[in-house]
Amino acid sequence: MPHASSHLAASVVAVPPVVDWLSVAEQVARRLRETAVAREQAAAPPRAELSWLRDAGLLTLLNPVEAGGGGATFTDAFRVVRVLARADTSIAQILSYHYLLSHSAFWRSGAEQRNRLVRQSVAQQWFWGGASNPRDTLAALTVDGDGFRLTGRKTFASNASLADRITLRAAFGEAIVLIALPGQSEGIVHGNDWDAFGQRLTESGSIEFRDVRVDRDDILGPFPPKPDEPLSALINLVVPIHQLLFVNFYLGTAEGALAEAAEYVRTQGRPWQTSGVERASEDPYVLELYGILQSDLRASIALAEQAAAEIEAALLRGESLTSEQRTAAAAVVYAAKVNGTRVALDATSRVFDLMGARSTSARYGFDRFWRNVRTHTLHDPVAYKAREVGNFAINGTITPDPLYT
Repeated sequence: MPHASSHLAASVVAVPPVVDWLSVAEQVARRLRETAVAREQAAAPPRAELSWLRDAGLLTLLNPVEAGGGGATFTDAFRVVRVLARADTSIAQILSYHYLLSHSAFWRSGAEQRNRLVRQSVAQQWFWGGASNPRDTLAALTVDGDGFRLTGRKTFASNASLADRITLRAAFGEAIVLIALPGQSEGIVHGNDWDAFGQRLTESGSIEFRDVRVDRDDILGPFPPKPDEPLSALINLVVPIHQLLFVNFYLGTAEGALAEAAEYVRTQGRPWQTSGVERASEDPYVLELYGILQSDLRASIALAEQAAAEIEAALLRGESLTSEQRTAAAAVVYAAKVNGTRVALDATSRVFDLMGARSTSARYGFDRFWRNVRTHTLHDPVAYKAREVGNFAINGTITPDPLYT
């Protein structure tokens, strides 16, 4: 019979280690920051950056420990994304979309299919992409022998050109199905036409599905689907979670811009000739503006943290979550979205007032912070999010739009 200490040792070994995911993210962020300007200017597919995320364990952060994942919460994921965005908003975005798209697929799957997908995703370190831009016409899924064929085109397909699995919605007769395709499936054609002035490394170009073979296992959830079957309140949390991921990489970008501005002011800034001070870091107007921007940013982060707490509480309710509770959580997220958009755009633009004319040199690349936020904040009109915040505050409701609200 083993000694009691053997049992104790075995039990200790069996307990998964507690990982400080923010420290892990900081390590990756430091690596990203070292080459941020050069990589952004080159605008090459972020294959190396993806390998850094994978090697750090960040791709499986949200997967359960029993499947080999990190066992972290969405609050952890929001904060990790914010840390990465301080260095590189594009890489923060691709990780955000990976989290959202993979969990959308898991949540829509049946128990057996979900278990298989999660374990495969962890074991093979899958990177998830998507092609579900709701403003485009749905791709069409048709029966083909013992399988199916998929045809269609999407204007934007973030992560897809690098993805191991690509999720998308498709029309199957009168119903809509969610599909998770192997990324290298024959007939998938990437446009490689993403040319926005910001978020250059997000691989967000167009995608076409040319008679792509789809197996039954690639279709998520029960099949055949029922037309117009409503989704549960729990599944509908996907949209506010997506929006809160956006908020966090906006705010992380603002944090990065302010941090680099502070370093520039301390080390290279020159005081205005009538300021009466010897260093730019002592200029009262510089200090005042920095204080205003920093105060606004801290308040916006606090609101984002409150929204994260609302999302966690909603997730804990599981299938008992009501539509009213989901709406209340979403309203807080959308308030964070409205505020975070304004604060991030303001901070990333006004840092130049702190640093002066020389800071606009291309070698610094300080403009990337604003360009990145400006590009992505157009994803969906923030005015409509403000409307929903007001609609909830006055009328206790949110306008139904399952793919945006």
